Amino acid sequence: MSAPRIADLLRAARQRLAGPQAALEAQALLAHVLGRPRSHLLAWPERPVAAAAAARFRTLLARRAAGEPLAYLTGEREFWSLPLRVTPAVLIPRPETELLVELTLAQLPAGPCGVADLGTGSGAIALALASERPAWRLDASDASAAALAVARDNARRLDLAARVAFHHGPWYAALPRGVRYHALVSNPPYVASGDPHLTRGDLPFEPRAALAAGPDGLAALRALVDGAPDRLHPGGWLLLEHGHDQGAAVRALLRARGFVAVATHRDLAGLPRATLGRLPHAALPRPC
Repeated sequence: MSAPRIADLLRAARQRLAGPQAALEAQALLAHVLGRPRSHLLAWPERPVAAAAAARFRTLLARRAAGEPLAYLTGEREFWSLPLRVTPAVLIPRPETELLVELTLAQLPAGPCGVADLGTGSGAIALALASERPAWRLDASDASAAALAVARDNARRLDLAARVAFHHGPWYAALPRGVRYHALVSNPPYVASGDPHLTRGDLPFEPRAALAAGPDGLAALRALVDGAPDRLHPGGWLLLEHGHDQGAAVRALLRARGFVAVATHRDLAGLPRATLGRLPHAALPRPC
């Protein structure tokens, strides 16, 4: 029996995978198995694929057809142009979270500043900031030791390990004692525990602790807002990602805790996705 060709495998995969992304997902899986870029598949569709590689591709294809996220199957997801390793121990980085990176960069000068990423997961936010601001001191925390192992590995792979210090523990308790920051940033869990979306798409495969936060989805956001003033310099910023229908609630939490300049920003899809606020009584000097 002759070895299957690249084109044969991709054609069969497109038929098995549903949805508008079927062709791209099939290419991503086969490129991963062959250790080649997608351009190789398109340039050499008639090339045969070894039996072992074809079998591995079909196994991954079956897992994807059963709903397993593509990022977990390939072990990688790009964020802020950084290739991040991802595992089922971490939330899959999403494009809308890049808004938090943009907002943080816009609020602080490029000179020496202290910034903490709370609930870092794969390290996406902290590493994106470190890649843009070599002078910043970055701390990143997570309650999951398995997630921190992934984040530390990403920092090493991206040659950013010297710029980010990782800390194990819940929210502010994990950060170095007595240290204050010019900005605190977080993409915390914000889905209500009974939300039916938790049973759809990629979400059933992702860590529940990184997704759900109590009956109204605001438990983690409340904790972050409540503890922020004790961890920020006067004039420091708190920046939070949240659900598209939670902007008003997060703004109210920030104002009740004394934050000013409170504003919600929309992501590329036009949805209210991130809210920030500043502690009053001082303006940040330049540099921090």
